[in-house]
Amino acid sequence: MSIYGAAKTVIAPVTRTLWPPKVSGLRHIPAHGPVILASNHLSNLDPLFIGVVVPRPVLFLAKRELFAEGNLAQRTFARALRAIGQLATDRGTGAREAMDTSLGLLADGRVLGVFPEGSRSPDGRLYRGQTGLAWLALSSGAPVVPMAVSGTSRILPHGRLVPSFGHVGVRIGPPVDLSPWHGEAARARSRRAATDAIMDAIHALSGQPQADRFASSVKAELTARTG
Repeated sequence: MSIYGAAKTVIAPVTRTLWPPKVSGLRHIPAHGPVILASNHLSNLDPLFIGVVVPRPVLFLAKRELFAEGNLAQRTFARALRAIGQLATDRGTGAREAMDTSLGLLADGRVLGVFPEGSRSPDGRLYRGQTGLAWLALSSGAPVVPMAVSGTSRILPHGRLVPSFGHVGVRIGPPVDLSPWHGEAARARSRRAATDAIMDAIHALSGQPQADRFASSVKAELTARTG
């Protein structure tokens, strides 16, 4: 058994007991071969629940801040992420390296988890997707399966260190048809259109109000107001 599998046999039962997930659409995830799981992003707990409910090992390139070794809750969360194969990456200067790593994982037939908003939603709305997702999909040829997680923002909202109890929902849809943009990974307009198609599929699953802005810019404005 792999380290991922061994860790999941411990983490999954505990997670399912404390936060019973309601899951639908698992049949849409291919049993073999490369696939990109594109999900909305409400809480730092999202990668954990996706990893628990998806039968195949899922790798996320998570921001390095999630691997903080501060208090007990942070250390426990960081160890759980590492145990189920999550990889720390730096923002900004590490973007190119992260994309290369992602392509390599897909070339190996792995399952890659992506949060196309690039950051947690600051207010529960679904924000515009970053076009790096479309570049990965169009460059690798891997199918993109949309997902929507719900309930995690109530369990662990921004600023809280210890999660509360509650139910979590994970809805999974059929792969998004990206054939209109096949072979056009180098074209910015094609990447934008393909990303928007993926975000529309996520929206159909999540039911969140959509915002025609990037989550990062809204967060920057909120920080400037409170700072």
